[in-house]
Amino acid sequence: MSADDLSKLCALVGREREALLADWRRQVRELPSAKGLDVPTLNDHIPMLIDELREALRRGSDETIPEALSEGSSPAHGEQRFEDAFDIEEIVAEYNILRGCVHDLADSNGLRLQGRPFHIVNRVLDGAIGLAVQAYATEKALEVQRRREEYLTFVAHDIRTPLNAMAMAVMVLERTLPERENVPQVGKMLKSLGRNVQQVAGLVAKVIEENSHSETELGVKLERRPFDLWALVESLILDLHPVAGTDSTQLVNEVPDDLVAIADANLVRRVFQNLIANSIKYTPRGRIEIGAREVESGSVECWVADNGMGISPDLLARVFHKGETDPEGGDGLGLGLAIVKTFVEAHGGLVSVESREGEGSRFRFTLPRAAAAGA
Repeated sequence: MSADDLSKLCALVGREREALLADWRRQVRELPSAKGLDVPTLNDHIPMLIDELREALRRGSDETIPEALSEGSSPAHGEQRFEDAFDIEEIVAEYNILRGCVHDLADSNGLRLQGRPFHIVNRVLDGAIGLAVQAYATEKALEVQRRREEYLTFVAHDIRTPLNAMAMAVMVLERTLPERENVPQVGKMLKSLGRNVQQVAGLVAKVIEENSHSETELGVKLERRPFDLWALVESLILDLHPVAGTDSTQLVNEVPDDLVAIADANLVRRVFQNLIANSIKYTPRGRIEIGAREVESGSVECWVADNGMGISPDLLARVFHKGETDPEGGDGLGLGLAIVKTFVEAHGGLVSVESREGEGSRFRFTLPRAAAAGA
C-alpha cells in the first residue's frame, strides 16, 4: 500500500467513523457483559481510540504510538470495564472486534491492509489492549484485597465481642469466686483461661489494626455490628479503674444489661474511652456515671456524666474543636473530644455537652438505628 493509500485509509476511517462504531457495537453486544449497556457506556473510549488510530495513520509512523496511547483513554477504559463487570477475555475481545471492523471497512472500500498500515493498526490496538488489561487487572487485584480486608475485619469484630464478654466473666469470677480447699485447681484454671482469652484478643486487635492502619481519622471506615453495650462499658470500667486512682473516683455503669447497639464497637469504645478519661481528669474525687437508653426513635442515646469541676462557659461552645485548650490546666481538650465528634458523626449521630462550673458535666451522643445508619 502506497503513502497515498495510507492517506486514503486515514480519510476513510474518519469519514466512516460512525458506521465503524455502529458495526463494532452490533458485534460487541454479543458479549454477555455488553448486552445491557446503553450506547454511551458501551462506546466509552472507543470513539477516542478511533481518533488515535486516525492520527497514527495520518503520521504514517508508529514511533509516537506508545506515547499517544499512554496519554490516551485506554487505562480509564480498563477501569470502566471493571465497573461494567466485564471479564478480561471480553475486554480483549472488544478490541479484536474493532480490529476486524477496521479490516472489513478497508476491504469493502478496495483497500487491503498490508505493510505499514497493517503494522500501525495492530500496534495501536495491541497497545490499547495492553493498557486496558493492565488497568483492569489492577482494579481486580484491589477488589480482591478490599474483600480480604473486609472479611478479616468482619471476622475480627465478630470474635471480639464474645471475647470481651469472656474476659470480663473471667475477671468477675476471679474476684468473686471463693477459693475452696477441695478445688484448688479452679484458680489456676481461671488464670489460664484469662491468659488465653487475652492472647486471642491481642491477635484480633492486631488484625483490626493492620486493616485500618492506613485510614485517617477523617476517613473513618465503619464496621457496624450488633454488640452488648453494657459489656463494652463494663470492660472499659475495669480497664480504666487503675487510671481513676482509688475509690475516690467512682465509675458506675448505668447501661441496661439487655441494651444492644448496632455500630462500630471499636469506635464506640474509643468514644466512651475518651469521654471517661476526660471526666476522670476533671473529677479527682467524685462519681462518673456511664449510661445509655433507647429513645423513642429507636436510636440509642449514650452519656458520660460527672460531678467534677465542670467547664467554663467561654470554653463550652468550643470543646469539640480540634486544638482547643483548657486555660486552667493548659492541656488539650480538643483532640480527644474532636475525635469523639468525628466518630459519632461518622455513624450519623450527634454529640453535645451540658456543664456548669463546680457542678460537673454531662456529655451525650447518639447512635442512630441500623436502618437509618445504612440509608
